[in-house]
Amino acid sequence: MATSLPAFFPSLLSRPFRSITSPRPRFRTLPRLVVCSSPSIEFNISFAPPKPKPKPGAEPSPVSSGGTALMSGAGQQLFIPWIVRGEDGNLKLQSHPPATIVSALAANETTGKKKKKKVKETATAEPKHSKAARRFFNANFRDQPQRLSKVLASAGVASRRSSEELIFEGRVTVNGSVCSSPQTRVDPAKDVIYVNGNRLPKSLPPKVYLALNKPKGYICSVGERESKSVLDLFNDYMKNWGKRIPGVSKPRLFTVGRLDVATTGLILVTNDGDFAQKISHPSSNLSKEYIAVVEGEVHKRHLIVISEGTTVDGVHCTPESVELLPNQPGIARHRLRIVVNEGRNHEVRELVKNAGLEIYSLKRVRIGGFKLPSDLGLGKHVELKPADLQALGWKSNQQLYICIVFLDNSFSCIRYIHTRLLISYFQAWKARRAKTS
Repeated sequence: MATSLPAFFPSLLSRPFRSITSPRPRFRTLPRLVVCSSPSIEFNISFAPPKPKPKPGAEPSPVSSGGTALMSGAGQQLFIPWIVRGEDGNLKLQSHPPATIVSALAANETTGKKKKKKVKETATAEPKHSKAARRFFNANFRDQPQRLSKVLASAGVASRRSSEELIFEGRVTVNGSVCSSPQTRVDPAKDVIYVNGNRLPKSLPPKVYLALNKPKGYICSVGERESKSVLDLFNDYMKNWGKRIPGVSKPRLFTVGRLDVATTGLILVTNDGDFAQKISHPSSNLSKEYIAVVEGEVHKRHLIVISEGTTVDGVHCTPESVELLPNQPGIARHRLRIVVNEGRNHEVRELVKNAGLEIYSLKRVRIGGFKLPSDLGLGKHVELKPADLQALGWKSNQQLYICIVFLDNSFSCIRYIHTRLLISYFQAWKARRAKTS
């Protein structure tokens, strides 16, 4: 080799790079270099100056084809050129990567960031319903924790007092531990309750409201010694309970108030303790109407004495109204219509007895705004409808109002809508959704 190795590198670096125009590029091969281990050989390699920082918005200018522009200046960083094919089909040398590679890298980084954001949003996703909607549902529709004795009575285990005796005897466990306090607040849907080793169902039976036409000879109390109770008239109703509502425990029925064994007519039967307390309490001011068939002649003085009232259990009771009804054809006995408010024990009988009359038969035909159906036979019952419950003064939020929660991109709130306005409000809501979409 005639040319020395130190003199060869500068000449090699000073040669210009020629673009290749042929369809099949021919790459030029460099001569094979043989490096000797002689210490007299010296290398003189120059480096290109540092790349200036590009201004924002300005594209980097391609590097000239000359080798001196790529490598100049000793001790600087070495440029790695990019050989790309231009729009004219010729290969050219540039210092920055092609635009296709830059866009692909940018797209890859953007996709990775989006995935991370999605994972973060999923981890901190907002609940489906707003906090106001969940608070309203928990306060008005969801069953709140109740006293343990009340839950046992509602589940049909025993009466309220008998349930308290079971708790005091240690025969009731809550979540694996024996509970000795009837006032303990429990939720059957969450808490595990056992009574005498038997698991209490999670779902309590629904509220039942019945109206019975009580026949003569039946009492309203429940006891083992009593042979004829009004609850015996519901044996068929309880036997068919599993067919009507499968998988739900049978309700424990009891009467709202009482009628003596000789009195017939309307009596309410339910498993809702709050309803029974509301109807039977004197503060409800529910009037009760009775039809009394009396022996003998009834005069005006009898009506005046009855209207003045009498003392029952140490309390002076005065009827709301007393009226002599016209005689029915074929019946010689007179009938009195007596309306009372308090409904104390034997109140009507004491009023008639105080007037010097004797009752042949007594029948209750109305409580509040609900009248005993005329076609309801003795010993038969009928389920009360929402309108009947309202006539009795029992109003439930679930029956009067409907809660609607709107959840979309632009609107989230809670509304209380009366059932009469339900259709019109849905139409307005549907129109608003059509505009936003």
